[in-house]
Amino acid sequence: MTVGKSYASGTSNHPLLGETIGQNLLKTVSKFPNHDALISVHQNYKASYSEFYTQTEKIAKALLAVGLEKGDRVGIWSPNRYEWVLLQYATARIGIILVNINPAYRVHELEYALNQSGIRVLFSTKTFKTSNYVKMIQEIRPKVPSLRLSIFFEQDWDQFLELATNISQQQLNAIEESVQFDEPINIQYTSGTTGFPKGVTLTHHNILNNGYFIGLRLNYSHIDRVCIPVPFYHCFGMVIGNLACTSHGATMVIPNDSFDPELTLKAVESEQCTSLYGVPTMFIAELNLSNFEKFNLSSLRTGVMAGSPCPVEIMKQVQSRMNMKDVSICYGMTETSPVSTQTIIGTPFEKQISTVGTVMDHLEIKIVNPETDQIVPNGVSGELCTRGYSVMLKYWETPEATKNVLDAAGWMHTGDLATMDTEGYINITGRIKDLIIRGGENISPKEIEDFLYSHQSIADAQIIGIPDEKFGEEVMAWVKLKEGHTPNVEELNQFCTAIAHFKRPKHWKFVSEFPMTISGKVRKIDMRETSIKELGLEHLKNIKHT
Repeated sequence: MTVGKSYASGTSNHPLLGETIGQNLLKTVSKFPNHDALISVHQNYKASYSEFYTQTEKIAKALLAVGLEKGDRVGIWSPNRYEWVLLQYATARIGIILVNINPAYRVHELEYALNQSGIRVLFSTKTFKTSNYVKMIQEIRPKVPSLRLSIFFEQDWDQFLELATNISQQQLNAIEESVQFDEPINIQYTSGTTGFPKGVTLTHHNILNNGYFIGLRLNYSHIDRVCIPVPFYHCFGMVIGNLACTSHGATMVIPNDSFDPELTLKAVESEQCTSLYGVPTMFIAELNLSNFEKFNLSSLRTGVMAGSPCPVEIMKQVQSRMNMKDVSICYGMTETSPVSTQTIIGTPFEKQISTVGTVMDHLEIKIVNPETDQIVPNGVSGELCTRGYSVMLKYWETPEATKNVLDAAGWMHTGDLATMDTEGYINITGRIKDLIIRGGENISPKEIEDFLYSHQSIADAQIIGIPDEKFGEEVMAWVKLKEGHTPNVEELNQFCTAIAHFKRPKHWKFVSEFPMTISGKVRKIDMRETSIKELGLEHLKNIKHT
């Protein structure tokens, strides 16, 4: 790796994979045909690599039998289940673009995603939590002219598979051979806080290589068994999870259809998982289980924490109490397939718990002044940019939005604030739009959150900025307390005298849960709206301060 003035390029002893996802899977199948490929604990499903490949072949033929062609879009609207993974690889084998649809979408969001991507066939579960998918799909069908067919796993799956007999092996082989690794294979809708989501368009080359190099940094091999409680509709599940496994012959383990901390740890124990994934809030929930100590987690050695900045105290507990001494922090975004930086096993302890690692193999990163685009010196905060094989092809059918984030030189502008030290380690200091500006002082929410985690009564904390007549914005803390502790604002205010006065929370709110996206990210925009309403600050929402 070469490091300059807040610039780093990732060298590698391993070349990029110049092949499709289907070609890579076949290589793994030939090496480990009888090894476990996929286990879905909640569905009592298990398949070896040989069985997995045969099942994806059958699905690929059935997709062709319903009239789909290379380049067509197929949607999947479902929580985690084994059929999701099979469809991911079956569509890739024949060049059909899989469109991941967030299971939390409501009718208007579903209608938008189906129309915007031009989905022809939609695979779905019938219900999920409080959502009746059947009714919702029926409601939008007349408004989605491209949609020809809806297939529900619980009632239509077996009948769909029977269609495979209508396609010969020669027909399938001819289409597979025509697929190129630079062609789009996946559309994922970003969840932005305003406006409609944008369809991040990713290729075989993007996501296969990212999964492969993530697996290299985790020292994955065919003996690893990876517990994946994060959702497949997101890159964390289908790339960091599935593709990191299949490119190294490891086993994918699905603990449940959606995240449940107890079922996750049960799966780790019963399936002897060596690796566990999650966003920080998931690990916090697992560590805070009242029966945590009863689980045998001795099989764990590694895992990935990603999705949002990790509190240092939580990282320490994951390493010590969960036996994940080689846990890795990943940083990235959907638009970069997703991982741009990752900690390497063997990284010094302080770097391991306080940074998001160094640039990935074959990628470049730089940190720039967001106003001038000039690269900043080491140690100076600026916007993190990524360039290389992982950068998305485009936002689907949205050229203007693509130009707003992808510059003429090929750099993806992340919108995240970061610093780079002289060794190339990256520290994420916040989002440009998440900065709290109080009386002219720039405040990073993450800095205050990390501080609050060190208090004995706090299990989780989230910091937001809310409008203030005098200072423009004030700091507010939403706090989740550990079991057995009661709210004590006076004590917390006294505790916060250890940080600068302008960083101290003026308002406190004690909650049992934070508003979340389905992938486990905290919805700070919802927290802010709730707080403004509860504190009667609506009249200040649109006041601008200099």
